[in-house]
Amino acid sequence: MSELMRIGLLGSGSWATALAKMLCENVESLNWWVRNADTLQHIENFGSNPKYIQSIQLPTDKLKLSTNMRDVISASDVVIIAIPSMYIDEAFDEAFGDKAPVDMHTKLLFSAIKGMIPKYNSIPARYLHKRFDIPYDRIGIICGPCHAEEVARERLSYLTVACPETDNAALFAPLLRTRYINVSTSDDVFGAELAAVLKNVYAIGAGLARGLDYGDNFISVLISNAAIEMKRFIDTAHDIDRDIKSSPYLGDLLVTAYSVNSRNRTLGMMVGQGYTVKAAVIEMKMVAEGMTGSKGIHEMNKRLNVNMPIAESVYRVLHERMSPILEMRLLSDILK
Repeated sequence: MSELMRIGLLGSGSWATALAKMLCENVESLNWWVRNADTLQHIENFGSNPKYIQSIQLPTDKLKLSTNMRDVISASDVVIIAIPSMYIDEAFDEAFGDKAPVDMHTKLLFSAIKGMIPKYNSIPARYLHKRFDIPYDRIGIICGPCHAEEVARERLSYLTVACPETDNAALFAPLLRTRYINVSTSDDVFGAELAAVLKNVYAIGAGLARGLDYGDNFISVLISNAAIEMKRFIDTAHDIDRDIKSSPYLGDLLVTAYSVNSRNRTLGMMVGQGYTVKAAVIEMKMVAEGMTGSKGIHEMNKRLNVNMPIAESVYRVLHERMSPILEMRLLSDILK
């Protein structure tokens, strides 16, 4: 299978590096766009990413590295996009402005983006469809629960590959399977993407509570209410038959809310402990997708009008400078 499909990867952060590790176990070569020339040179020379997940050792003989995104896309049949949501539009603008590669609509695209595209307050699938005129049945998503740090340590993890055309999901899924990665498939791209956005927002909320010294008992109630809120929002936005208790939804929410590897939880903790949002983002030196996600969900909900007290509370802390202490007190009065 890997010999029939040429695989391209866009992005060089922690999740992109973890995906490269998985893919290199199943393909003979990987076309990989790396934005920074120094990072590319280091990967080429030493087989590791100098900035993210340095413990991952990659087989350099399988890597076809390039700083030219157009070349990587043109040389690939399947393109995995693992660029942080807040930078993706800029990256595409730099690569080809208003003109995408002429054969872009023939590619299979799989998003590993875990946030909203801030310029459009759009989930990645809708953004990719509109920007490149790619049919939805050729756009998929890779979702967790799966932290890059645990992939690096080869701890047993689970992924879901979702695509409206399930044959395309089934075609791609084996390229991510390893002895430590189990992969299932789904047709629920929109629900999975919304869940991937919302779980980051709720993880910030869990982090706020932890930073304010709320205990495990309160946080467990907060997250159980968040799961109900997530279902309410996703079912309103895209009403199909889905089990919100399954791993791409509840599983991903739980690991993001509770794991020490969660950037969004860390961001919330820092703000809860007294950092300003701006200072916390600078201190972390890593992207927390819940920042843009909270704004995107807030904007979407102006149209959907779903009762979202937890997500709205996080939004007010991040974007309206509301007091985390006050917001948690207000939430504690309505949680059940």
